Amino acid sequence: MHMLTEGLLKLGADVKILSVSTYKHHFNETHLTEAYKNKTQAEAVFIDTRIKPVDAFINLFKKESYNIKRFYSKTFDNRLIEILKKNTFDIVQLETLYMAPYVNTIRKYTKAKIVLRSHNTEYKIWERSAENSKNPLAKWYLNFLAERLKTYELAMINCYDAIATITEDDAEIFKLAGCTKPIITIPFGLDLKNFEISGTTKQEFPSAFHLGAMNWGPNIEGVKWLIENVWGKVISQQPSVKLYLAGRFMPDWLIRLNKKNIVVVGEVKSQFEFMQSKGIMLVPLFAGGGMRVKIIEGMACGKTIISTTIGAEGVPYEHKKNILIANTAEEFADHISLCVNNPELYKSIGQNAVQLIKDHFDNNIISLNLFNFYKSILSQ
Repeated sequence: MHMLTEGLLKLGADVKILSVSTYKHHFNETHLTEAYKNKTQAEAVFIDTRIKPVDAFINLFKKESYNIKRFYSKTFDNRLIEILKKNTFDIVQLETLYMAPYVNTIRKYTKAKIVLRSHNTEYKIWERSAENSKNPLAKWYLNFLAERLKTYELAMINCYDAIATITEDDAEIFKLAGCTKPIITIPFGLDLKNFEISGTTKQEFPSAFHLGAMNWGPNIEGVKWLIENVWGKVISQQPSVKLYLAGRFMPDWLIRLNKKNIVVVGEVKSQFEFMQSKGIMLVPLFAGGGMRVKIIEGMACGKTIISTTIGAEGVPYEHKKNILIANTAEEFADHISLCVNNPELYKSIGQNAVQLIKDHFDNNIISLNLFNFYKSILSQ
């Protein structure tokens, strides 16, 4: 969201940001520069989106999606009305499906075109989580949530004026579901100047790492699988290789972990510097949707990445050229050994990954594509 905002501002657009702040994703305006705040008038309304057992139970007997219901707030709605009354907008861009409950309010108070910025096909994430769950009750409930969310998500696709998806796969899903509105694929973009590789940073090789927030279910599931199913195989092949686990909200069971050659780092001050200092990037994801930002950032840093097929979705990769794809424990362990035993191959995959990012994920080009898309729908 920030990168697109920066890109649109550079192109001369006026941008106003109204954000949701939650316990999980807190809006901290001290992270924003004064210039940025002045340009965007960025502000947030707090919504308590935490799962409440009583509300979740009552929702079982209703038809609405509990996932969506948690993001509706009368306070947010009222602030939105105030903004729409005082300002004239050409476009109102909704960041994710969870802002869809405010479509009726937007329609009532502005003639602006409404565009959904779809980060994922949301129901797919829940379907995959249900598929991977070993607990029968949890599997049933996740499937229940996924079905409710799917009904809502697909019922809404023609309620917007246009949709901007992160991946072509998501765009195709919406089209097959009957979307008649203009759709464009606008991937996650990077300011490539921020990812210029410094020759002064010493890289620990061989080593491997996982970087990701550990309050997201698919990351927790993936790391647990990596520890239980992969790392023993890696150590038997490469006894000296260390695995570093970094990210916010590291759970207690990981902090207390005492496994050979596994270092639990926790939250890092600079993700970029951490990536640069370590070797192989591991993305053991078996759920999720859209595009993984961390893979794009890792590639921009010149990392050789080993990912599942699901983890690399949305990236126009070539296996063994700019990434390594592994879907089993054996493949992960074998690919790690491949990199350790073939430093030149490891290096070339990382270099090819950088070129892939330059070719497909330059934020200046991506923002221009979105800007031109907006001009086209305004002219209709």
